[in-house]
Amino acid sequence: MSPPDRILRLNTVPDRTGLSRSTIYRKMSRGTFPRQLKLGERSAGWRESAVNAWMQDPMHYREGDRRG
Repeated sequence: MSPPDRILRLNTVPDRTGLSRSTIYRKMSRGTFPRQLKLGERSAGWRESAVNAWMQDPMHYREGDRRG
């Protein structure tokens, strides 16, 4: 059994990826970065596994095209 997928908040994702907040949101709108999960009325985050998938191949990542 694999460990549960962690949720990463916005303050963590730029540190992990090296991207600025504006670049993250621009890439999300283009489908080249994982979309956020809505956690509540005013909070959202990313699945750690989705961010890790992006980091494995950032140049060829497409939302919905999760390999591996």
